[in-house]
Amino acid sequence: MATPLAQSTIIVTGAAGGLGSRIAAEIASSPQLAATYHGLYTVREASTATTLINTLKQKLETNFHHHEVVALDLERLDHVRDLAGNINKRVAEGDIPRIRALVLSAGYLELDKQSWLENGLDTTWVVNYLSQWLLTLLLLQSMDPKNGRIVVLGSHSHDPHDAFNQGSMGGQYDEERWKTILGNSIEAVANGTWSPSDESTAVHAGLRRYGASKLCLAMMIGELQQRLDRDPLLKGIIILGIDPGWMATSISRRHPMYSVVSIVMPWVAGLMSWLQPSGMYRTPNKSAKDVVAAALGIGPMSGTSVKGEYFKGLARTGVSAEAQDPEKRRMVWKGSIKYAGLQHGDTALQHWN
Repeated sequence: MATPLAQSTIIVTGAAGGLGSRIAAEIASSPQLAATYHGLYTVREASTATTLINTLKQKLETNFHHHEVVALDLERLDHVRDLAGNINKRVAEGDIPRIRALVLSAGYLELDKQSWLENGLDTTWVVNYLSQWLLTLLLLQSMDPKNGRIVVLGSHSHDPHDAFNQGSMGGQYDEERWKTILGNSIEAVANGTWSPSDESTAVHAGLRRYGASKLCLAMMIGELQQRLDRDPLLKGIIILGIDPGWMATSISRRHPMYSVVSIVMPWVAGLMSWLQPSGMYRTPNKSAKDVVAAALGIGPMSGTSVKGEYFKGLARTGVSAEAQDPEKRRMVWKGSIKYAGLQHGDTALQHWN
C-alpha cells in the first residue's frame, strides 16, 4: 500500500523496455518525484523484468519510492480490463492515490515475421495501439480530473512523408501505394492484411505495420483531447504525444542490422543528443527526461498550451496530415470501440461513442 507521502500515482506501460525502464529510473532518481509519486510499472512478465527491477533497486539505495512492478499482457484485452478494474478499485478505496500521469510507453515491432492473436487481430496493432487505447479509456475514472496527463509515445514512422522514412533512411514507404496508410476502413490495419509480411519484404512490411499502429496512436491524441474538452468532469485532463527519436533499445532487436546498431548507436546518439537535443538521434536517458517532463508538466511542458499537441523531444512539431484528418480519426475511434468491445459504463468519458 502507498503511504500518505505518495500524493499521486504515475503509471508507465512497457516499463521493462529500454525507454520504459529509464522513465522509471528518472522518477526514482529524483528525491522529490520519488517521494511524491506511487509508481505502477507494467511489464509483460514481472518475473523477467530484471532490467527494470535492478535499475529501481540501484536508485532506491538513495531515494525512497513506493512502486509496484505489475504484469500486463497487452496481447490480451481481458488482461487489460482486469488490471484497469483492479487499479480503479484500489483508487476508489483509497489504497493508492489518483492517477496524475499515464505514460503509454509499451511498444512491439515484428520484422522477421507477422503474427496474429486468437481474435484474428494483428499483434503489432493490438499491443501498440488497441490495448493501450482501451487501458486509457478504462482508467479515466481514476485520473486526477484537474491535473491528469496522458502521454503517448509516438514515432516518425507514423508519417510516410517524414524525411527519415525515405530512401536510404528507411525506404519502407517509397512506393506510392504506401503513401497513405488508412483507406475507408480500419479493418485492413487491424487484421494485418495491410502490408503483410513475406520473405522478400518482411523488414519493410513490419516497419509499415508498426507505423500504422503509431498512426492510430497519433490520431488518438487529437480525438481524445477534443472529447475530454467537452466533458464537464474530465476537461482538465491533458493528452499529448512525444516522439522519443531513434534510440538503441531492444525493440529493434529483430532488425538484421541490430548487432551493429546496438554498438554504434549509443555513441552517435550521445553526441547528437548534445548537439541537437530534440533531433532524431537521442539516448534513452534524454528521451526519458522529456517524457517525464511531459507527464508531470515540468519546464517547457507545463501549462495547458500542450493540450493535444505532439512533440519531437521538447520541440513542438505536430502529427502527420493523415493523423489530422477528422473523418479518419473518427473512423479509427469507432473501429477501436468495436474491436475493444467497449460498452456503456466501461469508461467515465461522457462522449465515448
